[in-house]
Amino acid sequence: MGSHHPLILTGQLAARGLTLAALVGGLVLASPAAFADDANPRKTTWGLGLGVVGNQEPYIDIDRDTTVLPLLHVENRYVRFFATTLEAKLPGWQFSETNRIDFRLVGRWEGSGYESDDSWALEGMDERKGGVWAGAKVQWQTSLANLSADWTHDVSGNSKGQRFNLGLDRSWRLGERFTLTPRIGAAWHDRKYVDYYYGVQAHEARAGRPEYRGDSGISTEVGLQGVYRFNKHHSMMFDVRARRLSSNAKDSPLVDRSTDNRVFLGYMYH
Repeated sequence: MGSHHPLILTGQLAARGLTLAALVGGLVLASPAAFADDANPRKTTWGLGLGVVGNQEPYIDIDRDTTVLPLLHVENRYVRFFATTLEAKLPGWQFSETNRIDFRLVGRWEGSGYESDDSWALEGMDERKGGVWAGAKVQWQTSLANLSADWTHDVSGNSKGQRFNLGLDRSWRLGERFTLTPRIGAAWHDRKYVDYYYGVQAHEARAGRPEYRGDSGISTEVGLQGVYRFNKHHSMMFDVRARRLSSNAKDSPLVDRSTDNRVFLGYMYH
């Protein structure tokens, strides 16, 4: 029983104590697929809700950041907006009732980054900013599982980076109201992205924090999402994610752990 829409592994946050970054961290995992009503794809569906996200990043001496955040979802046959992500739906291929390929153009705001006062280990570092990412994605839905891939580029010009995400998920319906969706994924980040968020420039180097030039790498992650529908108007959901950093990000002198994680709990009115 595959889900009707695959979960797209979009988010790779490096936020440090920023409310917006924590908001993005929760929202990108709260997939609109969990809330969408596919009975009539020609009509516009919408949802409002509230969520709580707890984000633990890998930078040295960073505490878990917990934030309450709003949720907004709007979708029809042409576009999908959820949180900070806007997708334009392109024509796809329908092979059978349970087998189709969809194409999308995607734009999203991501609050990755940090300020120097987020940790003593970041003192003297220049601010690293989030930005707008845009690109394209494809998702292949089958009766067994859903495969998704997307390429995006930092069009805001802060990191000037690129990345490619690949994800696999499958949904199981447990009873009439509860759906559970485990997933795995991998993300390739180019040299500019890793160097911007994990590198140390020459003028930022200090005793115990040597200059460091990041290089491209691949991170991996596992996640689990659950959605409980009380009725057609009210839903609760949770989403947990653990990510293993690429070796080049893990070797940064700004980092003291090889993984980060995120926990999200939310309510949506449809």
